[in-house]
Amino acid sequence: MNPDEILKKLGDAGFEAYYVGGCVRDRLMNKPAHDVDIATNALPEEIMRVFCRYTVIPTGVKHGTVTVAVHGDSYEITTFRVDGNYSDSRRPDSVTFTNHIETDLARRDFTMNAIAMDVNGKIIDSFGGADDIKNKIICCVGEPTKRFGEDALRIMRAVRFAAQLGFGIEKNTADAVHEMCGTLNRISHERIRNELDRLICGEGCVDVMLNFSDVIAAVIPEFSQCIGFEQHSDYHCYDVWEHTVRAMASAPTDNLRLRRSLLFHDVAKPLCAKFDSMGKGHFKGHAEKSAEMALEIMKRLRYDSVSAGETALLIRHHSDKIRTKAHVKRLLNELGEALFLELIEMKKCDNLAKRDFVLKENEEFDEFAEMAREICRSGECYSYGQLAVNGNDLLELGLCGNEIGKMLEELLNAVIDDELNNDRKTLINYVKRRLNL
Repeated sequence: MNPDEILKKLGDAGFEAYYVGGCVRDRLMNKPAHDVDIATNALPEEIMRVFCRYTVIPTGVKHGTVTVAVHGDSYEITTFRVDGNYSDSRRPDSVTFTNHIETDLARRDFTMNAIAMDVNGKIIDSFGGADDIKNKIICCVGEPTKRFGEDALRIMRAVRFAAQLGFGIEKNTADAVHEMCGTLNRISHERIRNELDRLICGEGCVDVMLNFSDVIAAVIPEFSQCIGFEQHSDYHCYDVWEHTVRAMASAPTDNLRLRRSLLFHDVAKPLCAKFDSMGKGHFKGHAEKSAEMALEIMKRLRYDSVSAGETALLIRHHSDKIRTKAHVKRLLNELGEALFLELIEMKKCDNLAKRDFVLKENEEFDEFAEMAREICRSGECYSYGQLAVNGNDLLELGLCGNEIGKMLEELLNAVIDDELNNDRKTLINYVKRRLNL
């Protein structure tokens, strides 16, 4: 059963039914719709009766929503409603069902999401949403402060939509975003995190994150010190925040890990800043400190430990000076091939937000990336697992406990530095000499 059949089935039962929200917006923008939401004047129990032969889940009956599952696809169907007060800044404390689609549309966040469409393609657009889509404008339905007061996450959604769609934000709506962004502290960390991830991967994130930096600082206060912090460096032409945003935006929009790592890569710079007698800025230790702060922030925002760990690892090494093949191998040992290549891309993105003369270094980074690929292709040793000896071999030679780990580290370093060949006989003889055997 496709979505049209859902609407037709409700219509055949004597009810009105419409597509609403993002799927209508996406259709008007000639984009594929990811979520299909349906609104109807049928009450929840009437919806369940119409679809009694299918799997019906009462996902939010209190608020008028049931989910119909058909052949692996799920469709949320919600009764037309008027929302009561939002004491938790998320869901209305109560709802009143209504028989009018126009009344239902009036409770929605933005005009572009307050459009309904019937199964024949007829549009109901009481708030000028189609024109706002055409003019690329995000505008609240009704009074912006009221909309944001109902659910503060709509503030994040406004800037996220602006970044994703490349839209501007209407003045009254923008004023309310700035005025009320402090209320985002009422919103769960998980909901903030999800909006943030989508925001930073938006094509229009640069203008949004520069013009609405107060929103970002409201959800991640650590960034407040970065905004407007001049670096006074020969390498930099932007303050810390603008450099961060422009570096992040130079990464592919579909690489969330890289964009997220660039978002946090310089968060500790203001804390680490030292200025010499000439007024030049120096930021020794900022990579390590930024990695620590990124872990704390991501833990607070309820990111999973793997994502947080990988992000921190990339940040920790983002300002490393790579000069030799041995250094490439050591980074491969610590990061693995995929993360090493991502680190190279991160360093290139970082440079793209600096002065033009720094870009020459990106050619060297490409050479190191190719070097790493060749090391991995050829099977050259850069990790403990590739050594021609293992812990059991060292145990047989009389080593035990921590001695084994220390000797394996010594052997790996010697192989990486081309001081020893990675063959069993050479490594065993080396260990014997070290042990005077």
